[in-house]
Amino acid sequence: MNVYMSVDMEGITGLVDHTHVDSRKHNYERGRVLMTEEANAVIFAAFESGCTEVLVNDSHSQMNNLLIEKLHPETKLISGGVKPYSMVQGLDATFDGAFFVGYHARASTKGVMSHSMIFGVRNMFINDVAVGELGFNAYVAGFYGVPVLMVAGDDQAALEAEALIPNVTTAVVKETISRSVAKSLTPQKSAQLLKEKTEVAIHNKEIVKPLTPPDHPTLRIEFANYGQAEWASLMPGTELEAGTTTVRFKAKDILEAYRAMLVMTELAMRTTFC
Repeated sequence: MNVYMSVDMEGITGLVDHTHVDSRKHNYERGRVLMTEEANAVIFAAFESGCTEVLVNDSHSQMNNLLIEKLHPETKLISGGVKPYSMVQGLDATFDGAFFVGYHARASTKGVMSHSMIFGVRNMFINDVAVGELGFNAYVAGFYGVPVLMVAGDDQAALEAEALIPNVTTAVVKETISRSVAKSLTPQKSAQLLKEKTEVAIHNKEIVKPLTPPDHPTLRIEFANYGQAEWASLMPGTELEAGTTTVRFKAKDILEAYRAMLVMTELAMRTTFC
């Protein structure tokens, strides 16, 4: 069994605010150690459950956070940016299942450090379905016929996953109190939980179906600021909806929609507020 893992940072045990996930802040080095340990708990459990290949994609910020020297020796790691498919780089039809580890809830919802790609996004939609990073990435996996077997993160990420993906296994390593406060398990307890949940997810793989994306999806991104929407709408093929901060793009498939989202959010970050 071949497993694909996308590992984000905001949903990792004990990480509760930007000082843990920003490489310029004092808590970051602690955060990346915890991130690596949490990824390893799932990797070791996957190999012990009979998996023959585990490909890990570092999916946070500059995507060079995981400490490769600490990972299970049979792991393959995709690290660094810029990646054409960002958080789902390397995912294709050769995998039997996907694991999303360290994930968080989408923008404009409750959850520890909840957001969608950049903090200028209020909402993202694929047709009429509101998605964040979790949902968008699950749609890309579904395009390749790959089911998302497990999502690990805070309680709100788990609820989001369960609403989108029937029978998905979720591992809640911390409970949301506010966007920057959580009640968290210790790393030792999280590792034990993740091992158990990984085993369950692999055992239940036959009852989880891929999240199939729509054909010719319409991507709509609502930005927080009109300037962000103006920048995003510079991408050819987009339309800025009149009287809103929402930019629309009609894609040929979910892969084109995903890359359009990456370009639109990168452009939006060029907005200044002075």
